[in-house]
Amino acid sequence: MGMIYLDYNSTTPVLPEVLEAMLPYFTDDWGNPSSTYRFGAKLKGVIETARAQVAELIGASPREVIFTSCGTESNNAAINAALEASPGKRHIVTSAVEHSSVLNYCKVMEKRDYRVTYLPVDRDGLLKLENLENANPISSS
Repeated sequence: MGMIYLDYNSTTPVLPEVLEAMLPYFTDDWGNPSSTYRFGAKLKGVIETARAQVAELIGASPREVIFTSCGTESNNAAINAALEASPGKRHIVTSAVEHSSVLNYCKVMEKRDYRVTYLPVDRDGLLKLENLENANPISSS
């Protein structure tokens, strides 16, 4: 009997077509896409093509697509972008059961004088709307 893997939240197998598309960049065409030499500059074009394809797929502009290396980096970038978009707002509301990357980022932001409210969940893992309503977001202005 084969293994039954239930932690797809952590990692997933790569689809064969994804592996096939990426294999050249893991073996022969690897390099620094930010470099000025031709070998790396070629890769920048490949990344920009991928960025345009993702943007078209989700109805965004390519400048709105950011590639990250992992979920933690993605979570931190998303929270940071939200905070920078509203610098006068210094209250973060999250659930107490978020991924450790979110909770750890929030702890760092508390040290930077952000107020963080960690909403509890019930035994089914659900938030209560009244707790969100009572979180009473405040701004620093």
